[in-house]
Amino acid sequence: MRVVIVGAGHAGGSAAALLRASGFEGDILLLGEEPVPPYQRPPLSKAWLKGETDLESLLLRPADYYPEHAVDLRTDVRVTAIAPSERTVTLSDGSTEAYDALILATGSKARRLPIPGADRPDLIELRTLSDAERLKDQLRPGRRLVVVGGGYVGLEAAASARSLGAEVVVLERMDRVLARVASEPLSAFFTRRHRAAGVDVRLGAEVTAFEDAGVRMSDGELIAADVVLVGVGALANDDLARAAGLDCDLAGSGGIVVDETARTSDPAIYAIGDVTVRPVPVHGCTLRLESVPNALEQARQAAHAIVGRPQAASEVPWFWSDQYEIKLQIAGLPIEADRTLVRGDPETGAFAVFHLSGDRIVCVEAVNAPPEFMAGKQLIQRRTPIDPEKLADPTVSMKAVAADTPS
Repeated sequence: MRVVIVGAGHAGGSAAALLRASGFEGDILLLGEEPVPPYQRPPLSKAWLKGETDLESLLLRPADYYPEHAVDLRTDVRVTAIAPSERTVTLSDGSTEAYDALILATGSKARRLPIPGADRPDLIELRTLSDAERLKDQLRPGRRLVVVGGGYVGLEAAASARSLGAEVVVLERMDRVLARVASEPLSAFFTRRHRAAGVDVRLGAEVTAFEDAGVRMSDGELIAADVVLVGVGALANDDLARAAGLDCDLAGSGGIVVDETARTSDPAIYAIGDVTVRPVPVHGCTLRLESVPNALEQARQAAHAIVGRPQAASEVPWFWSDQYEIKLQIAGLPIEADRTLVRGDPETGAFAVFHLSGDRIVCVEAVNAPPEFMAGKQLIQRRTPIDPEKLADPTVSMKAVAADTPS
């Protein structure tokens, strides 16, 4: 049996390794567009920008892992088409490769603003190691970085840039940073922290054009910039799947529709990672998730399905972000939440925001609060009822909150 994996990012690289770890003895062909082996992407906006890590440390596995485990890793190669009826993929050089099972791990691509100058080659979209290197070369005292988009990647890059002495302006179109992905208390906390670090955070800021000298705003102001980072969301890289006739989400940010084994509408094709729209059983919905834990979980699902191993229980979605001295950990999604509860004082720099549906936690956002994150994640998974009054009292341990449920 031969498995071909399209995409050598975190999801694809992990799928190859998990296939071997699961006892798969057939051929594995891993195809990646970048010139390097699979590597971790989260450090690109943090440790890599600050010069705190090197390529060897960034790699998911040492380069010699692949030949030693009979994984045919080919870098700098692009897949241009899938022929499901023939079970082949076509490469950019015109050659074809056959598969018995195909795993699509094509990830996502940066969303572009529909404004003049959005296709300028000097703009940076922080998606790859090459992007991070370009940005890293620009970050030093006396240089000015303008970040368009107040999402996690943009804020992480802003924090890294400030630590390197660069001036930073963050432009967010919404009335708060992280508006689509975080609660209001969390948005307010990060806004205060960035401003305290000297970042010029501008909310309700509408960008109308990118120009040679910087960023043009809706009120006519030109914000000067030495380098511009654009982070306004991502779209699923599902073009190959759509052209091959696989079921895809045609709304929003796209994505390949898969089941709980990461299988697509074609039984011989799987899809994993950022490119998928997948079931999230703990929340009873189907979503596209962008996170390393999601990539790893789906890589395991596909590997187990291919080798015929039982599937593990579905995980609670979780995410993290590192900015300055802040460790943010999030578990669950605020779907169907009817109220929020803040445990601790945000002014101390350690607190948690819990999202409740009735007497159950559906999401926790923990800032420098590992016990709240870990206990919250378990309570979400188990759907354990809790006493909101005890949860709101930081003098009551999370263990006691979990144990002392309402009668």
